[in-house]
Amino acid sequence: MAKVKDEGNEKIRFEDALERLEKIVSQLEEGELALDESLKIFEEGIKLSRLCSGKLEEAEKKIEVLMKNKEGQLEKKPLKKKEEDGDGNELF
Repeated sequence: MAKVKDEGNEKIRFEDALERLEKIVSQLEEGELALDESLKIFEEGIKLSRLCSGKLEEAEKKIEVLMKNKEGQLEKKPLKKKEEDGDGNELF
C-alpha cells in the first residue's frame, strides 16, 4: 500500500488506511525504530488518522440523509446492534 502524502489527493480505502495505522502504532509501541523513522511514520499515522476520521464523518452524514422521514425531516434513530423478527431471524 502506498503511503499517504496528501489526504485530499490520494484515494485510499478506509479499511486499508486503518490497517496501515494499526501497523504504525505497533511499530511505534515496539520502540525499536530510530528517532527520524519514528517521526516519519508518526506523521504518516496522523495523516491516516485524519483521513479515517473524515471518512467516518462522511459516512455519518450519508446515514443521516438516509434516515430522513417522508416529510424530509431528519429522524434520529439509534443504530441497533442485532434484532430478531418474529421468527427468530436476525435483521441487523
